[in-house]
Amino acid sequence: MSESDVPIDDGNCFACGPDNPIGMHLHFERSGDGVRADVTLAPEFQGWRGIAHGGIAMALLDEAMAHAAGAAGHRGVTASLASRFRKPVPLGEPLVITGRVAEERHKVLFLEARVTDASGTVLLEGEGKFVSRAPIHAANDRRNPAAPKA
Repeated sequence: MSESDVPIDDGNCFACGPDNPIGMHLHFERSGDGVRADVTLAPEFQGWRGIAHGGIAMALLDEAMAHAAGAAGHRGVTASLASRFRKPVPLGEPLVITGRVAEERHKVLFLEARVTDASGTVLLEGEGKFVSRAPIHAANDRRNPAAPKA
């Protein structure tokens, strides 16, 4: 694999990048057998009045899966993602986003993610497949600042 094939976290990701001025600035931590982020979505992410745009809600799942893959040691990219909207995802209210690797087969990761409200009610859940493009230590970037320079 060439260096140009390795996914790089340069801080500009729409979902988690601290340097993206229009992003969501999600911050994931390890939790149990996966990852977790707490967020309150801003009005800019509206679809219908008072609720998040469906694409924004899907981005929450996708990002939880990407961070779960990273926590498991992979730089993964989305191959597929299926979701189930259980209730509208509100704006301006605390949300909890979780993700975990359910299974690994060769370079394919099977992931699960969900978005709940503060009381634990499931608003959105999904399953996805990611392809591991490189181990997490393959690059020295924001996601792995301790890696040796290539």
